[in-house]
Amino acid sequence: MTTRCYLDLLGELAITASHSRPRVSNDNAFREAQFKTVKYQPDYPRRFDNYQHAMRWCEDYVNWYNNDHHHSALGGFTPQQVFTGEYIDIAKVRQATLDQAFAKHPERFSRGHPTVRMPPLEACINPVPEDADQETIEKGVNFPTLPRAIEKQFNL
Repeated sequence: MTTRCYLDLLGELAITASHSRPRVSNDNAFREAQFKTVKYQPDYPRRFDNYQHAMRWCEDYVNWYNNDHHHSALGGFTPQQVFTGEYIDIAKVRQATLDQAFAKHPERFSRGHPTVRMPPLEACINPVPEDADQETIEKGVNFPTLPRAIEKQFNL
């Protein structure tokens, strides 16, 4: 599969192709962060005994990460809570607790009335700039090097 065919396939599937940093094709910041989280797990085995052991550990890890891991970048919510929208009700309970604490002891809050941190509305590695041309927006591709790669591929 050539690069051009791959990008066409991504476009047909409505998948936004992206690099983690401009002009870097071999790094995905989300995957790298996930890999670091995996490696630093206290129960991460240095070696897996066999394929089944690896599958079992990964299934347990993914279940924990999605349902039990309160992620700092998501405002202390789990990915599952954010995905299902459950975080909205939880945030209301958290805010009510903060409001009560502030009413009882406002001197403890040096920065004023506390508010619950909410998760971001979207996460992007390379968001499409607001001034992007229509072709870039339609393709969902934000590769600064893409025009040069196409020219080189087709000897333009």
